[in-house]
Amino acid sequence: MTGDKNEPFQPDTEDEAAMADLAARVFGAARAGDAEMLASYVDAGLPVDLANEAGDTLLMLSAYHGHVASVQVLLKRGADANKANDRGQTPLAGAVFKNEPEIARALLDAGADPDAGSPSAADTARMFGKQDMLSRPAG
Repeated sequence: MTGDKNEPFQPDTEDEAAMADLAARVFGAARAGDAEMLASYVDAGLPVDLANEAGDTLLMLSAYHGHVASVQVLLKRGADANKANDRGQTPLAGAVFKNEPEIARALLDAGADPDAGSPSAADTARMFGKQDMLSRPAG
């Protein structure tokens, strides 16, 4: 770290390498479904809606890769169920595309909007004949 307390923070090469390593581990945990690791990092202060260079959040990666426990951990900690990536895709559309009904249900229960994004989850469901994934259970 450089500068005194009155100068803005300017990361040095070592800081940048540490941040890149942390990001790789956290996004890897989302892809791998390591719910415990994600919970510990978010509980320690990591932003729950942290996104990578493509705008994919931890929730998006967990949903797309089919990890319901990770999705639930992130939603419980306040992850935005409607946050789209840089291509306009939402976690719910990803869950529908990947045929993950349990994840779709968790996202819907957390307030995910089937009409958000482009293509939306509703559009994706119609395209692949998966409208049942977006319906509310009876009762």
